[in-house]
Amino acid sequence: MTSQRPGIDGVANLDTGRYRRRGYPEAVYCEGKSIEQLTAIATQLRETGGACSTLFTRARAEQATAVLAVLPDAVHHPDARLLAWPADPPPPTGGLVLTLTAGTSDLPVAREAQLSARYLGRRSELVADVGVAGLHRLLARMEDLRDADAIIVAAGMDGALPSVVAGLVEVPVVALPTSVGYGAAFGGIAPLLTMLNACAPGVAVVNIDNGYGAGHLAAQIAAAPRGG
Repeated sequence: MTSQRPGIDGVANLDTGRYRRRGYPEAVYCEGKSIEQLTAIATQLRETGGACSTLFTRARAEQATAVLAVLPDAVHHPDARLLAWPADPPPPTGGLVLTLTAGTSDLPVAREAQLSARYLGRRSELVADVGVAGLHRLLARMEDLRDADAIIVAAGMDGALPSVVAGLVEVPVVALPTSVGYGAAFGGIAPLLTMLNACAPGVAVVNIDNGYGAGHLAAQIAAAPRGG
C-alpha cells in the first residue's frame, strides 16, 4: 500500500499516511529548514487537509511567521517553539499525561512535551519547579502524580528528578534531559547519563531537549487509561 503523495521536488516527501498507519501524524522539525522549504511544506499540508493535528517543532520566530502566512488557522506557542495546525487540539482520550520540570529553566522543553501530548490527543498538564533541591515541593504534589497515567520529567543539571519520581509512582516515567546547567553538565550529557543509569525501574529516556519525543512516547503510553 502506498501512503505517500508526490514529494516536493528537492525538499520533502511528506508521509501523509502516517496517521492511518500509526494513529499519529507526521511532525515537521523546523530547525535547519529554510523559510522557502517550510512554506512549501506548509502549502502541501494545506492541500492535503487538516483532519488531524500537525505539529511544527523547534520553530524560530521568522519560521513561525512563514508557516502562519500559509496556515493562518494554526496556533503558535512561542514558549515551546511549536506551532499546531489546526489550532484546536483533538478531544482528549485515554489517560492523563503529567509533565514535571526540575526548574523553571527547563520549561521551554517541558512545554514542547506537554503540548505535543495534548495535540496527540491526551489530557496534558504541567507542574513546574519541583526539583530535588527542595524535595518537599514534589511531595506536596503527590496527589497529582498519582492521578497521572504517564509522567514526563524534564530536568537538567544533575538530572536526578526522574529516578525520584519513578520511586514514588506506579506508572511509566519518561525522562527528558535538558541542556540546562553549568559547564560539567556538558549541554545535557550529564543529566542524560544520570537518567540512563536510573536505579528506579520504569524509566524510559529520550534525547537531550527532545520534548516532542517525550510527549509522543507519553501519549502512546497513556492511550488507554489504567483500568480501561
